[in-house]
Amino acid sequence: MHIRLKYGEKGLDLDYPATANFVGVLFPDEAEVLSVPEDAVQQSLLRPIESKPLKELGRDKSDAVIVISDITRPVPNALLLPIIIQHLEEAGIPSDKITILIATGIHRPNEGQELERLVGKEIASSYRIINHFSKNQDDMALVGHIGDGVPALVNKNYLEADLKILTGFIEPHMWAGFSGGRKSILPGISSIKTLEFMHGPEMVAHPQTRYGVLKGNPFHEAGLAIMEQSGADFIVNVTLDTSKNITGVFAGHPVKAHLEGVEFLSRHCVRTLDEPLDFVVTTNAGAPLDCNLYQTAKGISGVAGATREGGVILIATECLEGFGSEEYRAVFEHATTPQVFIEKLMKKDFFLPDQWCAQETYQVMLKNEIWVHTQGIDADTLRRFHFRPVKNISEAITELLDRFGQDARWAIVPDGPLLILKVD
Repeated sequence: MHIRLKYGEKGLDLDYPATANFVGVLFPDEAEVLSVPEDAVQQSLLRPIESKPLKELGRDKSDAVIVISDITRPVPNALLLPIIIQHLEEAGIPSDKITILIATGIHRPNEGQELERLVGKEIASSYRIINHFSKNQDDMALVGHIGDGVPALVNKNYLEADLKILTGFIEPHMWAGFSGGRKSILPGISSIKTLEFMHGPEMVAHPQTRYGVLKGNPFHEAGLAIMEQSGADFIVNVTLDTSKNITGVFAGHPVKAHLEGVEFLSRHCVRTLDEPLDFVVTTNAGAPLDCNLYQTAKGISGVAGATREGGVILIATECLEGFGSEEYRAVFEHATTPQVFIEKLMKKDFFLPDQWCAQETYQVMLKNEIWVHTQGIDADTLRRFHFRPVKNISEAITELLDRFGQDARWAIVPDGPLLILKVD
């Protein structure tokens, strides 16, 4: 049997056996692609969900800010931005009063040719575009508090705008339940001081901070709180298929439009299994998400809930950027074992930048082995940090069938975290 996995820009071919208890190649149930997405975006701005049209909101506003996702997210910014900007300018907001704020969270800035790929050449050269820097406290202002008195600090360029617009896309998210909506602000344009709470060990370890869960999810609830404190006038969120084509546009009220998008997506991205798997072969959804090991925690976590204790997660992730940052690599130096690392994190006043994705990874590793096929991180480094390097995935599957038996329950998830796997 043969399948092509999402891996980098080009994909990865895989030959595999169809054994007796092979559950199958599991894909999201694809929604229909919008034939003319530009028209759908136009209509969503004219007839939004529980909101006045964007042009009407823009009347008598002196300026506007549009928050967009960074290069690590496959949001079709180059399609969305010209249409949003058109509506703002027709409402009377001049082009020099429109700011595009890149919600980098704690990621690196997007500049030069990368910025042109992100927003399109014309917009990159014609509008004021700002990268968010979470560590630059001079850029932040206090809007309130979340959790147990944690300061909610948000980018001033957003807060000072007369009209605030959030854009993004909705997909399963390993802590927030689903991306989109409030996540443009938290973590997108929040201070590292606020993010330390949102990505702290107790938050990451909470049983409700997981894929597909909004009710009782403290990550989601904190995001809603900080969005209310910061203000948000309008959102434009999209859903995408596995080829990054637009399947839905959800614009309007920042909470209600997002929830409508979540309900739509949930009908397509959740798969429930009768029993857990002995092992699973998955990915990190290819480029741009599999650019580094930091992001790869998402693919690992996405199948962990359907993998039995003692089972194996084999993930193919390109990681051309390696760990993603020197700070993230440094986090792994503290992991003499997964258990020791988790215990360190739970100590009062112990905090490392970027520790949250390592925590997610090692929490899974307490239950499952993690095997990694990548060209971005060498085998010795993977072993040092308790991963099992895999050179040939087909041969690794044969080895796993030898270990668990030819009647092993296993599956392939070519699109990684775009599909939520759970056990009934």
